Amino acid sequence: MCHLQLRTLIFVAWVLGYIAFLLSIRRMWTGKYVRSPLVRSLFMNMVSESEAAAIDTQEWYRCCPELLGESMKPLFIQSHLDTGTKAFLKKSVEKSGWMFTQLYHSFVSTVLSPLVSRTSINGFLGRGSMFVFSEDQFRQLLRIGPEWRAERLLDLGAGDGGVTEVMGTHFREIYATEVSLPMKWHLQRRNYKLLDINEWQQTGFQYDVVSCLNLLDRCEDPLHLLQDIRQSLVPNTGRLILAAVLPFQPYVEVGGRWQRPRQHLKIKGKTWEEQVTNLSNEVFRRVGFEVEAVTRLPYLCEGDMYNDYYVLDDAVFVLKASEESTVSVY
Repeated sequence: MCHLQLRTLIFVAWVLGYIAFLLSIRRMWTGKYVRSPLVRSLFMNMVSESEAAAIDTQEWYRCCPELLGESMKPLFIQSHLDTGTKAFLKKSVEKSGWMFTQLYHSFVSTVLSPLVSRTSINGFLGRGSMFVFSEDQFRQLLRIGPEWRAERLLDLGAGDGGVTEVMGTHFREIYATEVSLPMKWHLQRRNYKLLDINEWQQTGFQYDVVSCLNLLDRCEDPLHLLQDIRQSLVPNTGRLILAAVLPFQPYVEVGGRWQRPRQHLKIKGKTWEEQVTNLSNEVFRRVGFEVEAVTRLPYLCEGDMYNDYYVLDDAVFVLKASEESTVSVY
């Protein structure tokens, strides 16, 4: 009995010590050892405002068309910071300020990260939602109006379904795939039709739009995936919306570890524009796709107790099937 009580006391002391450590780090990073709670709060607000003001959000959307290939220049669509993106950023800033929630999230992540993937941890905690495009940006890419409707959408690697919801208003049936069990729970709560990762290609029907958002650099066989998508699209009218983080750095998450995929795509180019052109010419054409439109967007993720949000550079393509692929990947 005494031994059990001792273990309990040690565990409680460890938890309290861990929380104190996190609070001290946050104070060191943001409060500069200011002791007064009121002054510290004012200081942190000032820092947050100054950091937000210092961020050039226009850089998130900047492209130099001269650096794109001749065939890509007329396909580029200039995007801007819009109301949908601002709403996501505002919500992320608010959630990052929930101190006790963020402490709990940090503690659970530390305990589970050696055993569970970060995606599943985020799904379990209900945090880390992603943002790729707003409803207006989605419609601009597809060149559709608010009233446009189609039969089927398939969102591959849908996560918690936040981005799926942006697209879903235009479709009568919404299908999704996801590996993470906690993320599957979120998708089921949204009433999306879940398909197994080896099932969506063999349903007996085809999709009007397939979305593959920031999945190409996180799967084992990206070329096989693209060819499966091509065969699953409705002929002629079917479209693939594909987002890829650039610079392209492929890794696959297995448990809590990251490793190189079996099929490693090497995208050439040092700039965003050069990699976009290389993706179009060397990857998409290889599996039978041609680019219909492309834009540059920030790939946003909800933050934590240290950052209001996280951002990566995305290239978002609209692809249609060409007559035939130039190289078989099987």
